Amino acid sequence: MGWAYCVLQTACLWVTKIIYRIRVKGLEQLPKEGGVLLVSSHVSYVDVIILGVVLQRPIRFLSWEGFEQHWVMRWVMRTMGTIPVAEEKAKDAIHRAAEALQAGEVVCIFPEGHVTRNGGLLPLRRGFELIARRANVPIVPVAIDGLWGSIFSFSGGKFFWKRPKHFPRPIAVVVGEPYPASEHLTTRTRLLDLAAQAFAMRPALNGNLAREVVRGLKAKGGRVALVDRTAERREFSGALLLALASRFSFELTRRTSAKRVGIILPPGVGATVANLACVMAGKVPVNINFTTGRSQVESCLARGEIDLIISAQAFQTKLAEKFPDFPWGERVMDIADTLKAMPRWRLALEILIVRILPLSLLNGYFGLAKQGGDEEAALLFTSGSVGEPKGVVLSHRNILANLRQIEDADILPRRAVLLSSLPVFHSFGFTVGLWYCLSREATLVTVPSPLDTAANIEAIRAERVTVTVGTPTFLRPFLRRATKEDMRTIEWVVVGAEKLSEDLASGFLQQLDTSMLEGYGITETSPVLSVNLPDQVDVEAPGGVWHGNVMGSVGRPVIGVAVRFVDVESGALLAPGQTGLLEVKGANVFQNYLGDPVRTAEVLHDGWYRTGDLGRMDDAGFLYLDGRLSRFSKIGGEMVPHGSVEQAILNYLTADTSAELIVAVGARADAAKGEQLVVLHTVELDTEAVRAGLLAAGIPALWIPKVFKKVPAVPILGTGKLDLRKIKQLAEV
Repeated sequence: MGWAYCVLQTACLWVTKIIYRIRVKGLEQLPKEGGVLLVSSHVSYVDVIILGVVLQRPIRFLSWEGFEQHWVMRWVMRTMGTIPVAEEKAKDAIHRAAEALQAGEVVCIFPEGHVTRNGGLLPLRRGFELIARRANVPIVPVAIDGLWGSIFSFSGGKFFWKRPKHFPRPIAVVVGEPYPASEHLTTRTRLLDLAAQAFAMRPALNGNLAREVVRGLKAKGGRVALVDRTAERREFSGALLLALASRFSFELTRRTSAKRVGIILPPGVGATVANLACVMAGKVPVNINFTTGRSQVESCLARGEIDLIISAQAFQTKLAEKFPDFPWGERVMDIADTLKAMPRWRLALEILIVRILPLSLLNGYFGLAKQGGDEEAALLFTSGSVGEPKGVVLSHRNILANLRQIEDADILPRRAVLLSSLPVFHSFGFTVGLWYCLSREATLVTVPSPLDTAANIEAIRAERVTVTVGTPTFLRPFLRRATKEDMRTIEWVVVGAEKLSEDLASGFLQQLDTSMLEGYGITETSPVLSVNLPDQVDVEAPGGVWHGNVMGSVGRPVIGVAVRFVDVESGALLAPGQTGLLEVKGANVFQNYLGDPVRTAEVLHDGWYRTGDLGRMDDAGFLYLDGRLSRFSKIGGEMVPHGSVEQAILNYLTADTSAELIVAVGARADAAKGEQLVVLHTVELDTEAVRAGLLAAGIPALWIPKVFKKVPAVPILGTGKLDLRKIKQLAEV
């Protein structure tokens, strides 16, 4: 490259040093000489500048020919030696790129074709592997993190017209290992892996969850941060919530020296203050699933070494009606009485301190550690749908990572009014329905129970809720109880925890004029892994629309999550598009199961978490799940998915039953074929007609159940998932 290139590169270097703080990993992977084809993710319009200044060899980029229409851009591109690409002359660009590579140069291509529309990896266009094959050079993948959300990205559905959030902005660049063009099908997997590594380098992930929430609530100040609709409607400002949590944390520290504190409360101000007070006091909140049996609750309390439970007398009385032998333990701290006993002058002084002190001094006043990092921040017990609940240890880093992943996904508008009635012991209710809203600009509206459909609908209408979250089981009754007028302020509903059936999604759209966006998460991943997004107007996309929502999928992985699929039996990596056992990696993946190294080792391998779900990913990056491995039966040597059989039965039945959970499929041992399916149903069925209908619909004969059993209700857990353990018990009787 000539002197003009050197001058331009030097100028860019000084500008980037002012605006960005760039960290680079894997630079030694880039060959020092010879032709190399760089394949990079395309996050923003400044990717070219970032790569040009951090990589130690001159780079020739493939770029859209239309950029040369302006004389300044034409001079810049010719100075950089870019290779223009036009749709009608694509072969010319391939030839020129191959020639440059054969001459020993470094050529970079963005295989997505244009800047990402969701921060993640878009479909990869063909052609880059042809260039590498023709030139006989290795491919080197590169990922850039930190530019999504900047003014040069498409965050918020627009370029440029955004206010910078960080200055200087932290950026991470990760260079991967070279690989031959013959392995080009692994490119998406490699780029996702590098993107996860780059995301994990964000300095903010070493922070403290309490400081994150204090920052968010202080920014809200006198603005409403929480609307509690438990017994009566009550509003709480950001400053008031901080004041209550601060005073309660002091009382909590006085009451117990234990590391972990149990919390048994429904969604609302009590659960919010209790959890926030715990992290402010440097303790670990443990939200206990109070819908499980006595033995499981006792097991959770014992394994968590919990000697103090935070609850409220009113809730204890209500819970005793359903669980009279609930194991409360010897020490229960009544949060309602404690908060009421606080002197009003002391609370007013605390609010004044919150409003007046700058953030740095306020964190010092609260005595909050600067960093939490890999220290335990929360303990969540899994639902125990197939066995004893596992204690999932989540670090500050895990939760902070997922909060940023949710934010970067743009699934919640900046000033959203979010309704969450999911239990706080539910991982989604814990992260999204608690920490996300407290630490961001969204307003949180809480209702004590997701089963109280009328109260949830009333909250949506009265509070002008814009987004709500739930499981299909909890949301089905809306089809019978809600109207379009009730849901008129809702922009969309985010659904997770179990499969979203097509009849439920279409029912919400047709009856309530409300879109449902299915997502996917696991307690062990803090929990969000992927999510569908609303479609967006995009003049560069085919048909003028960028599709972010595909029915049947659980969306694209959020930023910073890498995925791969392995063979169920051999554990070998599968080619893209093949169905296998899903493994994920990212900063949001948990550390370990509490006191259980054996089960931890079973699911964690070199940073990859084995989810237990079977799935695949299409060429556009959408993730599809076929169900949990535990929800398959091996019949006559073939793996039969219970969920697919359930959906086929529902498709056969009339729409009149679509608002109720009426069918679940279990299995029991069979001497001839290994297992046989058992259909549990709550309505009267003509079983022979159902079997004939399934056969007519093209369902394989091996999949068609022979055993049907009528039950009073389909067993579900407090999290809204099917209770697989009870289903198995009913199927075996």
